[in-house]
Amino acid sequence: MLPIGPLMEEHRLIEKMMHPLRQAVEAGRREGRVDLRFVELVVDFIRTYADRCHHGKEEDILFKALEPRPLTPGLRATMNELTEEHRTGRQKVHELTDAAEAYRRGDAKALRTIIDRLEFLTEFYPAHIKKEDKCFFLPAMDCFDDLEKAAMLEDMMRFDRGLIHEVYRIRLEKAKELAVAK
Repeated sequence: MLPIGPLMEEHRLIEKMMHPLRQAVEAGRREGRVDLRFVELVVDFIRTYADRCHHGKEEDILFKALEPRPLTPGLRATMNELTEEHRTGRQKVHELTDAAEAYRRGDAKALRTIIDRLEFLTEFYPAHIKKEDKCFFLPAMDCFDDLEKAAMLEDMMRFDRGLIHEVYRIRLEKAKELAVAK
């Protein structure tokens, strides 16, 4: 299997999240409210799975391995665009969490921002995934020999194994903060 195989499998799961996101956007516009539990679930999914797990492997393993290589100008430009898109996605999720907190405190105007950011995600991820799947991944694999690809795949599996521990260490620290704050 190529190292892009697991990344493309992760894309399929991220794509599946877009349907409930679209439904939430439509319901939010129609009903003039949003379920903050759903927003929290989306934020957790995007931050933990799409960003930390998926984008983490792309940035920390694939892009890092590509960085010193003599890439074509087009491939390097695409990699830079993808990195910037990752940053943009993180910023929009941050704005979503800020708006959700404001909405929780009673700021009705924050609903518009929540719906706008959810809608952004429904448009952003399919386009971003298409760019990676159709324009970037296969040409990127041409930059590596079979041994390098195998090592990269092993690095990605090692990354996944360590991620669950990282996630729950972070949640433990958050639980400690919340316990002290009360």
